[in-house]
Amino acid sequence: MQVERTEDGFRAVDAAKHAVDVRTDGWSDPGDASTPSLDAAIDALGLEDTWTPDATVSGSATSLGFPPVYAPVRDVDTGEVFDLGTGTGPLSIPDGSYALYVESRIDVYVRFDGAATIEKPRYERLSVRFPAPTSVEIGFGSGVQDDSETVTVPQTPGGVATALSTFPAGHRTATADRSFDSMRGNPPRIAFGESVSIPETLREKRDDADVRVVVPPDLRHLFVVSSFAHYVGADVAVEADGRPRVETPGRTHPLPAFPEFQEAVASLLDRTFHLDCVVREAGPYESGLSVAETASELGLDADSLYAASPGERLDTYLATPFESVRDRFPEWHLSMSIDPEYDHVPTLSHLLANLPLVRIAESNTLEKSEWLDTSLADFYRRDAGEVASVELVRPEQGAGRTHGWLADGVPIDAFKTVREAYENRGRYLDAAGDPISVVAILNDGDMREEHDDVAAQYRARAEALDLDVTLRERLTVDELASVFESRTDLVHYIGHCERDGLRCADGYLSAPSLSESNAQTFFLNACGSFHEGIELIRKGSVAGAVTFNEVLDSQAATVGTMFARLLVSGYCMEQALDKSRRQIMTGKDYAVVGDGTHVLTQSEDIVGTDVRVGRRAPDRFDVTVSMGAPWMTGGFFRPYLQESDETHLLGTSREFTVDRAELIEFLSYADTPVLFDGALCWSDALAGDLRSS
Repeated sequence: MQVERTEDGFRAVDAAKHAVDVRTDGWSDPGDASTPSLDAAIDALGLEDTWTPDATVSGSATSLGFPPVYAPVRDVDTGEVFDLGTGTGPLSIPDGSYALYVESRIDVYVRFDGAATIEKPRYERLSVRFPAPTSVEIGFGSGVQDDSETVTVPQTPGGVATALSTFPAGHRTATADRSFDSMRGNPPRIAFGESVSIPETLREKRDDADVRVVVPPDLRHLFVVSSFAHYVGADVAVEADGRPRVETPGRTHPLPAFPEFQEAVASLLDRTFHLDCVVREAGPYESGLSVAETASELGLDADSLYAASPGERLDTYLATPFESVRDRFPEWHLSMSIDPEYDHVPTLSHLLANLPLVRIAESNTLEKSEWLDTSLADFYRRDAGEVASVELVRPEQGAGRTHGWLADGVPIDAFKTVREAYENRGRYLDAAGDPISVVAILNDGDMREEHDDVAAQYRARAEALDLDVTLRERLTVDELASVFESRTDLVHYIGHCERDGLRCADGYLSAPSLSESNAQTFFLNACGSFHEGIELIRKGSVAGAVTFNEVLDSQAATVGTMFARLLVSGYCMEQALDKSRRQIMTGKDYAVVGDGTHVLTQSEDIVGTDVRVGRRAPDRFDVTVSMGAPWMTGGFFRPYLQESDETHLLGTSREFTVDRAELIEFLSYADTPVLFDGALCWSDALAGDLRSS
């Protein structure tokens, strides 16, 4: 973690280049003056096992400013919480000892003694004002972890079960608060060896499990139960003659055989996780969730269940008619289809902290009739040579808003990943404080307009996100190879791709010829670039956008420009490309390779916003707002258009009807893509159109 003094205050940047800005007025360094102890506040709030600052600054200020996100103030002596909710304030806080928590990609705690006033004008940043210069200590903590310990087990089903049983050691609580993303740490890494070796520190962290998952000794069952077992903190065992089941102190819950087994386990995780979200409202991090009302409808005693063991909660949850309220909860954020192979077992260490629904990869052959007629060929990118063919399959997908594919074959409607994508993440966690480096390459002069538009999108966010944008043209093979082999956060290539590789001024660059790829992410906006992209992942990259086939010249420009803006606005790779490709008729020709959940930059709202606007009358509009991301689940949001203080789980959609003035005000702040009358546009552009029409 690096913390720098800025003109307005402080900027903290973590190893993944996530950043948060804290504005300060009247700041002075502490000198000989004492400051209130952040450590004491962490202990008083019971956070010593769940949150540790990576860096702190101390001093005095007359006011502090933060992003407009969730920021409760808690009395460290009484536990009383002061929270603006969706109100604008001012909210007066009496004399006392307090800790302010700011939830962002980098979490911030502020410790102060005295009175304060909190205010968050609509669509503006949060401010905390003090009646006089007040001593504060500010702590910054990152969720980025790359120090997981390693468990060694035999390469057998029993060995894999033993490894899965250690995964919950990363959890920071056994209460229903485990449904918060920040309360679930990374599982240990897995290595195969002749015998079992578990570090003693992991054994000490591992809570006694009161849930046991028993499955037959094969990788299919183990992969499918892995995410559920990880979340509930279960011991995992294999029995050759035993039926699949979940054992708790109260009873045994049988599970069906394949193929129903997958849906049954997914349902278990869905039920357990979402009802934990409901029950956690009885704990210290209550936020007014809209789904909390389901507790009384289902007969759940949240107060007693909050601190009950995972097994006791599971027994209670399974005795409720959850199906009767399921439609009030969001669709699951992510599913991963995986080939059940030993080579993929270590990848579970990277995947499971994000709680995907894990499925065994199954697919059907994609019929040619599902693709556009070849008569469109005349309109494809000019001067395109022969591109490398890709045989596509249609995955058998279960629940989930986003789908990943860690298996043989090339899927549509899912990002295609390989184990190297997750192993490569750690390569890019050693440059905290460095700018985010972007290289936009134009290797075909006919596409200059696209290149200029893309460059404009990156430059527009350069100052806010600390982007270092470099523009290159007509690179030779050696020059383009040097770009990929040099440390870069994003390479955006605009040009052609043929069987021999990416076209350059003097030939073709084939990705297998690279010694390594040090481009964290990339977009190869060129015909048939899939094979080059997947090789870049194997050579060291984390994620990239590619094409399966020839692409229309004008439509490639549309996708590239929108993708650039979405990526630097905080959307993950899969979300950015999915929104971009939906604008064109050949959208299925574009796909993400590598980790589709990977985020290059950030937004102040942590996750991107989805907005749909429909016209109800000349000056009345229906607005649907949702926030969610495939890399995060369990969080909550409050839409700015909402008048009440209730919150909603990420992935939930809320609908509003507003007049023209309200809509313009909302859009002027939002800085987000908006689906308006079926077309995707940007909020600022739509606000301008509404003002002038």
